[in-house]
Amino acid sequence: MKSRQVLLFILSVCLMLGAVWAVFPAEGVRIGGKRLRFASYQGHLRDLQERKLDLDSLLLAKQGRFKMQQDTLAYYREFFYEDPDRIYLPDDDYTFFDPVFQAFERAQKEGKTVRVVHYGDSQIELDRISSNLRDALQERFGGEGTGMFPALTRTPMASISHSAAGGMAGFPMVGDSLTRRAGHNRYGPLSQVVSVQGSGTVSLRALRQKSTLERVKHFSSVSVLYGRASDDFSVTAQSDTLKPRPVTKKQDGLVWITWKFSKPVDKATLRFTGNAEVYGIATDGKAGVTVDNVPLRGSTGTILTHIDKDLMKNAYLLDDTRLIILQFGGNFVPAAGSSKAISGYMDKVRDQIAWFQEAVPGGKVLFIGPSDMAAWDEEDGRLHTYRRLAEVVDSLKAVTLKCGAAYWDLYGMMGGANSMPQWVRHKPALAGPDYVHFTPAGAKVVGETLSQSLLTYYDFYDLRKTLPSELVEQSMER
Repeated sequence: MKSRQVLLFILSVCLMLGAVWAVFPAEGVRIGGKRLRFASYQGHLRDLQERKLDLDSLLLAKQGRFKMQQDTLAYYREFFYEDPDRIYLPDDDYTFFDPVFQAFERAQKEGKTVRVVHYGDSQIELDRISSNLRDALQERFGGEGTGMFPALTRTPMASISHSAAGGMAGFPMVGDSLTRRAGHNRYGPLSQVVSVQGSGTVSLRALRQKSTLERVKHFSSVSVLYGRASDDFSVTAQSDTLKPRPVTKKQDGLVWITWKFSKPVDKATLRFTGNAEVYGIATDGKAGVTVDNVPLRGSTGTILTHIDKDLMKNAYLLDDTRLIILQFGGNFVPAAGSSKAISGYMDKVRDQIAWFQEAVPGGKVLFIGPSDMAAWDEEDGRLHTYRRLAEVVDSLKAVTLKCGAAYWDLYGMMGGANSMPQWVRHKPALAGPDYVHFTPAGAKVVGETLSQSLLTYYDFYDLRKTLPSELVEQSMER
């Protein structure tokens, strides 16, 4: 074949493919139950028009904003009303978190631990996000340790290793069809209860994380929350040769017992004798702030209201809980098939927030909505944000603020619609191939951004102490 003929053949093939590219429908054609796709002009044009998220620039901008000079009212005004990482406050009340910050400040002065409880779905498993918030708060307000956790758990934790032996049986509230339920609603603040019958031992060891912060490698106190104990029930704590005397607080049959060691330790042993319901164990510092991580895999965040409210009230009072964080919505998004379904979910969220506001009358509630989530669209063969995710986010924000709680928009913080694929493709990957869950690196970005946002409100609270209230009010008017 002559070179001219070869050239004509190649040109004719290219012309034919170009014609198909120009007229072939972007959504493909269905043949025999299968969808046949081909590169199309419409699809290429849509690619060009689609907003491309520059994730590195987005992350760099976040760092820059938080490193700016933060001692002017103008900075805080812009942050509260314009910044995509801000926490939305009910009625734009910039004093919303003031009672929480006051409790944080008093903690070290009064030699006690103030708690933040972070409830969430699988996005916070393995202490993800919670650990970053804990580090940031403890760096600012003092504190040590890993917070509260169940005496028995099937889910490993990144911050502490613990093993149990003896007559102990665990009953989680959330789980699969094989999960044993307690037969009552006394699950406590961790949504799990452990029944001690006769005797039992729990061994604790702080894990050596890749962190420069020494406080995550040890603790200075151990506490146990329990109730419904037999008359002969007792519990003791020991770390090597250290055997401190316990301090006990009681509230309507619930007991919070704490041992403070004379020096920081990285391991301890608890020994139980008798019968009781154990609702949690905490490894903390002698004073400061801590964050409890409570992951509820697969939950939409609407079942915690089933726990005995009086027990929860007494527990939060005994351990001095001041801030409840609820991070849910992601497990509902795939089922959000209509506005009616979304409205029904919002009713349940409203009840949940009101329930916690009653259970922690002196505390505050912060709701964190779902991240961006992408799914494969069979019609056009692309990854897209779930169709009603933005509607869910907007509805959650509106309901939360109307309930008098604060809202943090994780979806907006990521970059909004179709940002999840960029988090997955980033080097290193910030989200996994399911286009739903963050990698440890991505969870760190989320946790640090949440921490910086919350502490920006604290910095403004601290600045307001030095300024006339009239000046602050005038500068923050919209």
